[in-house]
Amino acid sequence: MTRPSSHLRHAAVAAVALVGAVALAGCSSSGGSAPSAPAASASAAASPTGTLTVDAAASLQQTFTTLGARYEAAHPGTHVRFSFGGSSDLVSQIQAGAPADVFASADEATMGTLRTGGSIDGATHDFATNVLEIATAPGNPKRIATFSDLAGSGLQVVVCATPVPCGAATAKVESATGVTLHPVSEEQSVTDVLGKVEAGQADAGVVYATDVEAAGSKVHGVPFTASAKAVNTYPIGVLEGTEHPALAASFVAYVRSAAGQRVLARAGFGGP
Repeated sequence: MTRPSSHLRHAAVAAVALVGAVALAGCSSSGGSAPSAPAASASAAASPTGTLTVDAAASLQQTFTTLGARYEAAHPGTHVRFSFGGSSDLVSQIQAGAPADVFASADEATMGTLRTGGSIDGATHDFATNVLEIATAPGNPKRIATFSDLAGSGLQVVVCATPVPCGAATAKVESATGVTLHPVSEEQSVTDVLGKVEAGQADAGVVYATDVEAAGSKVHGVPFTASAKAVNTYPIGVLEGTEHPALAASFVAYVRSAAGQRVLARAGFGGP
């Protein structure tokens, strides 16, 4: 038998290679193909990552700690770091240059201070409401039933200082009811008020309903109808100069989402 020449064998190999290449090209154009490497990278980059610093009112500590953990779980590569305190104190820190990306206040007036000073990037968004409640020692040994009872002689009452949102709300209730309190102490955050009641250093304190809920059996809560005279609305916003604007906006959106609102509602906050 006559063997094919060398140049004929090379031509046959080239033809087979050409057919294989065409077949592979046809497969890669089918509907179920995987995305190219650049497309996959672009998709991953669409989700913001990094460390976010959130300054939040003391009354948000329990709920925001929960929200932060859930946000991190839903957004791999992120970390949310919190600074909790009296809203007015946090504003002073932000104005002094303390680094932060997001601010959540316990009232609109305090947020307005930052907005007027140009410290807020874009709009702010209301995300919750809260009302005042009286906290007493477990069992309510002084038998406090109304806001006016707090003006009785012999009671050791603690409130928030007026510049603090819970203090401003207490002052509104005093004005609306004509009841003047004579506190033994005015604190810079609502958690400090609650702490004095829990420690037995006060007979009663004016705090938020959510603080009483979070304290559980450590205190006794006394709701009062006049609290409706001073409903606090909580706004949240991205701070000017943040190095993580996309991440900050994403966290704000999560707080306002259905999932975020469920966490807030379970803690006793009202809707915005």
